[in-house]
Amino acid sequence: MPKKLAYVIATFFGVGYCPVASGTAGSLATLPFAFVLTFHCGGWPAMLAFFVLVYVLGTLASKEVLKYTSHDPSIIVIDEVAGQLIPLIYISAFILPSPGDWWLYAAAVFILFRIFDILKPFPASYFDKKVLNAHGVMLDDIAAGVYALIFLSLFPLSP
Repeated sequence: MPKKLAYVIATFFGVGYCPVASGTAGSLATLPFAFVLTFHCGGWPAMLAFFVLVYVLGTLASKEVLKYTSHDPSIIVIDEVAGQLIPLIYISAFILPSPGDWWLYAAAVFILFRIFDILKPFPASYFDKKVLNAHGVMLDDIAAGVYALIFLSLFPLSP
């Protein structure tokens, strides 16, 4: 993958250059894409396809960016996009709230995902500390997304 394209993808079109809380910015930037995919571009199947695309391109882009940076630099936020998509796909597939209520669920996903991404409970911590390559960059956030999904399925919201 060409270096410039890798940086565009890994930073999610530059969001990763946010000077503070770039992971939070990347997570926030995911929400409008998920909303449009859910309500205007095919629903959860489109979100699932987007997740696969984000994961594959994110892994390739991260591999390239890691050649020039430290492990999991803050500018890489495509991993936050991939991780947060997991519970958002669940919401779109199994809950399908109205567009207005969707934002309540999206806010809950955002908060839960950020908590699990920051705390990094096992296996997220393992991926973050022991898998020192592009897969590790992506998988710690995938784990955080799965934790958010599990939490939402165990404790559903009542809008």
